[in-house]
Amino acid sequence: MNKQEIYDFLKRENLWHEITEHPAVYNMAELAAVDIPYPEADAKNLFVRDDKRRNYYLITVRGDKRVDLKEFRRTYETRPLTFASPEDLMSIMHLIPGAVTPLGILNDEERKVILYLDQSFFEGLGLVGVHPSDNTATVWLKSEDLVNIIRAHGNEIHIVNF
Repeated sequence: MNKQEIYDFLKRENLWHEITEHPAVYNMAELAAVDIPYPEADAKNLFVRDDKRRNYYLITVRGDKRVDLKEFRRTYETRPLTFASPEDLMSIMHLIPGAVTPLGILNDEERKVILYLDQSFFEGLGLVGVHPSDNTATVWLKSEDLVNIIRAHGNEIHIVNF
């Protein structure tokens, strides 16, 4: 799904959401310069794979958090991890670097991406801000709705503490 198809999907499913359009951003530093309504709910996404290219993981945490991939590997007993290539990102989720989003999982036809979502998105307002398959906007959703969207698509999801 592209940006407009994501918007249409959210509307068709009657899911609460807000959209913040902004200039293209490619990292959290660039996003920090954008006036967003829920900065505490903005997501950082890491698309990684194991060393055999058998397992792909999307790790989604609050923008101010860091992820230690070695610790992640130990905790979740994965093979050694590295960032997935732009080619993997395009072939699996139809996304470009800088536009990585859990909503891209809706393009994962083989349901091979496993989402690890930070538990902290369920605190406070319970919102998460993610790109709509394009880095020129942020869509604010209820965290529980995001989980339900991914589960309904058939991908595995884990809600964990980072």
